[in-house]
Amino acid sequence: MGGDRRGELVRHLSEEELDRLLDEADDPKVVKRLTFVKRLYKGATYEEAADDVGKSASTGSRWARRWNDGGLGQLTPNFGGGRPPKLGDEEQECLLELLREGQPWKAQEVHQLLDEEFDVEYHPDYLGRFLRNLGLSYAKPRPKRPSRPENADEILEERVADAFDEETETAHNKRPEDEDEGWVLDDDICTDGGTIVGFCDASHPQPYDNSHRLWYVDDPTLERPLVKLDEPAVGCYTLNGESVLTFPEDQSKENICALLEEVREQNPGTRILLVLDNFSSHICEHTRKRAHQLGIDLVFLPVGSPHLNPIEQVWKVLKRNASPIVVASESAFRTLARRLFNTLTDRLGFAKSWIDQFLSPYLQKLS
Repeated sequence: MGGDRRGELVRHLSEEELDRLLDEADDPKVVKRLTFVKRLYKGATYEEAADDVGKSASTGSRWARRWNDGGLGQLTPNFGGGRPPKLGDEEQECLLELLREGQPWKAQEVHQLLDEEFDVEYHPDYLGRFLRNLGLSYAKPRPKRPSRPENADEILEERVADAFDEETETAHNKRPEDEDEGWVLDDDICTDGGTIVGFCDASHPQPYDNSHRLWYVDDPTLERPLVKLDEPAVGCYTLNGESVLTFPEDQSKENICALLEEVREQNPGTRILLVLDNFSSHICEHTRKRAHQLGIDLVFLPVGSPHLNPIEQVWKVLKRNASPIVVASESAFRTLARRLFNTLTDRLGFAKSWIDQFLSPYLQKLS
């Protein structure tokens, strides 16, 4: 903020009325704010007026905005005589607004904000409880991918609706630039037994994790075989069918198609609708055509939107449950991962909100 900043100031009071209020004020917080306004009346910038009363330039801008919006009532909320409470209801609402505007915050920054804006101080041991009572959360920020569209939910809703549209005569996943040959069902495929909905994705679970904290008398060490899986785990979590977990060498289009073939084998006689991301081997013509031949329609997530794929939660729990278990070999871990995956994918809870938001209009079409 430049040092010559001067904004338009609303003169809610005359200079004589302002001087009278200053003479009568006995609360230091009120005196500071009135002095700040008086300096603005005299032509000082926000930064200069704030510096005169020991506040930062950003605080000066906020004080000026409040004064313009509501005069003395907005500038000095709940400032009564005697010793004021640390933060009243209106001040807490004001604090929430400031925290929302500048989030996220470090604890030290919140301390500074409370001191500059409200002239109050909370003990560090109490500050966290106070902020939680205000409704704040203390967590690692989740990265938001720059490529994610703002209306990702709406895009997915439209794509799910298109997948359930039975009136279209063209292959669901065929694009104008695709060749015409091969877009027919295999002779042995039947899809008249309803629809199965599933979610596909790859992950890299490993039989180790150092994030679990345990109690120790001696040094916190754990002896275990050094087992590591190089290949990915590629899975399909179905809501109303049989789920599948594979361990291919890589995520090539051939291996993704092999997964689709296994999903079809485990779920015969129905149409299958699979939700998955935009990985290159997923969206290529080879995979889309093979899916159509198998009676599988693919619904691609909006770019940068893994949060809309419920299988992400399955992977998270699987990794947490598998990591403390000691295994002797890679094959033993694959067996363990399959057992955990089959157990977890029996639950609908991972996809409850997804079902409510995207699937509820089509429940009667499911197998």
